[in-house]
Amino acid sequence: MKEKKILITGGTGFIGEYLTEELLKDGHFLTIVTRSPEKYKSVSSKNQQFITLDQVDDRMPDMDIVINLAGESIFGQRWTDEVKNRIYESRIHTTRSLVDAMKATEDRPELFISASAVGIYGDSGDTLLDEDSSFGSDFLATVCEDWEKESIKAESLGVRVANPRIGIVLEKDGGVIEQMSTPFKFFVGGPVGSGDQYVPWVHMKDLCNAILLPIKNQNFSGPYNACSPNPATMDELANALGRVMNRPSLFKVPEFLLNIALGEAAEPILASLRVQPKVLQKADFKFAFEDLETALGDIL
Repeated sequence: MKEKKILITGGTGFIGEYLTEELLKDGHFLTIVTRSPEKYKSVSSKNQQFITLDQVDDRMPDMDIVINLAGESIFGQRWTDEVKNRIYESRIHTTRSLVDAMKATEDRPELFISASAVGIYGDSGDTLLDEDSSFGSDFLATVCEDWEKESIKAESLGVRVANPRIGIVLEKDGGVIEQMSTPFKFFVGGPVGSGDQYVPWVHMKDLCNAILLPIKNQNFSGPYNACSPNPATMDELANALGRVMNRPSLFKVPEFLLNIALGEAAEPILASLRVQPKVLQKADFKFAFEDLETALGDIL
């Protein structure tokens, strides 16, 4: 594949760090948007530069591809009005700024990969969900819907748009595994909430390959679920984690405790999302990790 000039927001985040590593391996030239470019002077190079969002307008005419992963974390804090505003604006404002930068130049990127999340479907119990399923009406579903709407505006500029709806990412140094594995180390691990809720998980390697699929397949566009074809319940996730770590899964964290501790921020942890990656499957995407225990074993 020919080397591309790629602009990335969120490239220094949990997913972004793994994704940029894959892109650099493939020989692409990266321009990474960050609030603090000076922090990355030591790793700046000919094929990896760091800029602020304010500098995007000047760089956009030179870009072949834009990847948008930016967004305030939804975990680890109560959702006050201020936090909810940051969660929303960090996604909508950044996406709008990128599309505005495309609009301001005649030399536009060929592809805009703008992240979304499976939270767009809302808590759905045992219902099997795919890309044609209806959207939820809760806060996160609304954020995701508006996020995608902003990105799709690039289509009117002649830019191909793809929206990976990202599931719960499994990797050793962040996300749900980092949070759940710590209690297991001390023999007090277990499921969170009822245990019956479906977790739409994905191994980081598969996620990166899914995000990059529209670069390799020029006919690929639109929304697609970036998660394993085998969603597990929280009980199954906790039991598999216990087996991999050789620890019992005994201590359940009750829903009411999460609700007391986190309030509305408990919703994405307790929501059930039985999501299928129908679009990826139709595109013959090959998952390296379809089995949950195999994925956990690779990480831990």
